[in-house]
Amino acid sequence: MKKSIKLYVSIIVVFLASSGLSATGATPSPAFHRGGTNECQECHTNKNADSRDFAQMLREIKGLNRPRSDKSSDLRGSDESSTCLRCHEAPRGTRNPTGHYVATNISDLRGGLPPSQMTPGGDFGWLKKSYFWKPPDERGPGHWSSGYRHGHSIVAIDSGYDGNSDYYTAPGGSYPARNLSCISCHDPHGTIAKGPGDGGSYRLLGGKGYSPSSAGGMVFAIDPPVAVAPRGYNRAESASDTRVAYGKGMSEWCTNCHANSCSGSYGHAVCNNARFGVVIAANYNAYRKTGDLNGMESRSYTSLVPFEEGTDNLSLLDQHANGDGRYTSGPGASANVMCLTCHRAHASAWDHMARWNMTTQFITYKGNYPGIDNGSPVELAQGRTAVETKKAYYDRPATVFAPYQRSLCDKCHPKD
Repeated sequence: MKKSIKLYVSIIVVFLASSGLSATGATPSPAFHRGGTNECQECHTNKNADSRDFAQMLREIKGLNRPRSDKSSDLRGSDESSTCLRCHEAPRGTRNPTGHYVATNISDLRGGLPPSQMTPGGDFGWLKKSYFWKPPDERGPGHWSSGYRHGHSIVAIDSGYDGNSDYYTAPGGSYPARNLSCISCHDPHGTIAKGPGDGGSYRLLGGKGYSPSSAGGMVFAIDPPVAVAPRGYNRAESASDTRVAYGKGMSEWCTNCHANSCSGSYGHAVCNNARFGVVIAANYNAYRKTGDLNGMESRSYTSLVPFEEGTDNLSLLDQHANGDGRYTSGPGASANVMCLTCHRAHASAWDHMARWNMTTQFITYKGNYPGIDNGSPVELAQGRTAVETKKAYYDRPATVFAPYQRSLCDKCHPKD
């Protein structure tokens, strides 16, 4: 990599297009979010899009996250996220594509059916799936796993997303929860990398100076992380994991909205100073499943417990990002825990967008995924069908776990 490129990406890293391009061997993708006239017209009906004057259109828009009532942006959807989901919500009947869908169509979310998209960030469709259960021998009102607790609760009127009623502002920060949209995190007018060395931010994440107008004047102070995603990232992990090679800076970027993330205020230290160290790295690499600590570093990685490698070397990260199992090494002592070690960025089947069910004693029961339809204890199934539970683990066969698999906290802190 040329020195000039290294200097540039130390500030803002290569973004891999939403079609799933890696930093090398990239193929052309649809020219969206690059500033061309056709792209403007996909999201806006503004007259300046027709006059092919993109620069003036941006000047008129001014804020990147204006309420729908501001006609200067003239969005095609009723609000920002509704506009995004015109392209990023899977069409009816679309199952497990390799494309850029981040939400399952509501028509495909009938009772007992899970969201079908399996991007590393998770499917926003889980926000529409609420579950109730009550063990037969338990007194009291029972238990709820409400949909809005399963992820970042975006507001997208046209697609039926209505925000989070638990919080007034983002935990640890000041961002108004009821104003959360896709472009609260993603800068829709960013630059997509066309190949090695092109500028832009990872996943179009807003960088230093980004100021969504719905944030009440808040300005991002931290640039996006260094990371590389593989091709075909929207896929089942039944045969191999989808490995996003996280380099550094993920949790630091999260502090733009969740100011206390790096302090350990949420119960677990994260960020670049939360190193694994020799002992935790050894635990991770040895752990295979409950009762089995016979693993080895060269094949210990799981996307259910990812980590940051502690590097901004994009060439190295590009070699590590994959979906075919060609690189499965676990962490060294200099790797670190980040927010996405335990949580998905968009949504998951579980409360707090966790990567695994953190509210149950066992992930599996008698070698199967718990479900209300296969005789599992109610407190393990938690209102979900076995199909929904399996999809939550991205279609991994239950046999990759122990017959009575405990929490994946044990990957770093083994108890048995």
